[in-house]
Order: sequence, then structure tokens, then C-alpha cells
Amino acid sequence: MIRNTFSILNGIGERLERKLWKSGILTWDDFISASDMKCINRNKKPLFDEQLSSAARELDKANAKYFAGAIKRREHWRLFDVFKGEAACLDIETNGLMPDKGGYVTAVGLYNGYDYKSFVKGNGLSPENLNKELSAYKYLITFYGAAFDIPFLMRAMPDMKFDKPHFDLCFGARKLGFQGGLKRLEIDLGIERPEAVKGMDGYDAVKLWAYASNGSTEALDLLIMYNREDTVNLFNMADIIYQRLRAQTGIDEYLQ
Repeated sequence: MIRNTFSILNGIGERLERKLWKSGILTWDDFISASDMKCINRNKKPLFDEQLSSAARELDKANAKYFAGAIKRREHWRLFDVFKGEAACLDIETNGLMPDKGGYVTAVGLYNGYDYKSFVKGNGLSPENLNKELSAYKYLITFYGAAFDIPFLMRAMPDMKFDKPHFDLCFGARKLGFQGGLKRLEIDLGIERPEAVKGMDGYDAVKLWAYASNGSTEALDLLIMYNREDTVNLFNMADIIYQRLRAQTGIDEYLQ
């Protein structure tokens, strides 16, 4: 999808992008090689050509960090099919308070499509360990992470680094017309949870941490299971939402 994307260029929105596709300009190479484009300002085309050439070179090198800044954040979903093999899903749990009110992270879950890892306060949770683990990946997937998980982590752990393209499923789902939070979206997409954590929410996770802090290993195990479901389910949801966002653009109509 990303090589069909022109909305990464300043001044080109989805409507003009679709107009380019309709005219037969489907890829970056098509754009660069076109000599006469009525819908593109002639004075701007050399700059656009340069930007797309740079993007193509960096994509060939799989330089995900380049695209974290070169592409509008709302377009990061378009990189999913390129970097999903090197992606990490992330979800955090907290004690229910904000960092400036005594809040802290209780657990962080990471899932790469195969393995789930949990980092728990007092047992491996540190900015050093998280940064080391995240450095192995090129792409980040969260649900509402751009508004909550990432800002919370950066306030609670100032040494955290987030310099990757970020597919926030919450905003992708809203663009598709879905409403509500993660659990509602799972239901809408037909994703089931184990009975042990079905129906649980963030407030339950806060209570479980309180019990775990008082020595309950059962509560800690349940908290990790809850976080695992929050994290692991993101990968399947990302694939579904990506495919639907792609279909929404209309690109497949022109690729046939």
C-alpha cells in the first residue's frame, strides 16, 4: 500500500490521491516518470519527485525510522503490510492514577505475532529492558496508544524511546466507523477471549494489581493473562483493520 500512497506529500490529500490513481498514476515510479500531470502543480513536481525517490530508497533499505517522521502519523497504517513481520504490539497496565498524581506502570505486554513477553513492576519492568526489547522491532501497534500508553510511558519513564512508525488501531477503527473501546471492537470483529478474563476491563486490572501487591500470585497471574489478551489480540485486529482501510481507499479498483 505504501508505494501507492501519494498523500504523504504536502498538499496531496486522499481525494487528489484517488484522482492520480484514476489517471493511471498508481505507484511512486509512475509519478516520477510522468512528464505531464494536469492535477499536479508543475513547479511542485520536482520536489515531489525528490521526496518520493528518497522514500523509495529508504523503503528499499527497510528504514522504518525514516517513515516515522516523513509520513503523517495518520498514514502510518499504510506501512503495515511492509513491516508487519517486524512489528510489536504493545499494551500497558497502570495503578489507575496519572503519573503526576502518583501513577505508575504496573505491567507492559509486547507481542510480535509469535511470542508474548510481559514486563512487570518489580520483575523486569524498566526503561532499559523495554528499550532493548523494542529495539528489535521496526513498527509499533497499539490501541489508543498514541493518546494513552505511549505518553504515559514517556512521563513515567522519561528514558523511553519511541521512534518507529505507529499504527494506532483506535483511530484506524474510528475511520472505519467503529465506536467504543478495545473490548467493544473485539466483539464487533468476532475476537473471543478466554472465560477467565472475559468481561474484564482496565478497572479490574487496577484491582488485580492491588491484590498482587499484597501478595496474591493468583491476582498477578490473572493480570498478566488479561494484559496478554489485550496485547495479542492487537495483531489480528491490525490485519483486519489494515485490509479494511486499504479497501476504503479504493486502490484495488485501479490495480485490477
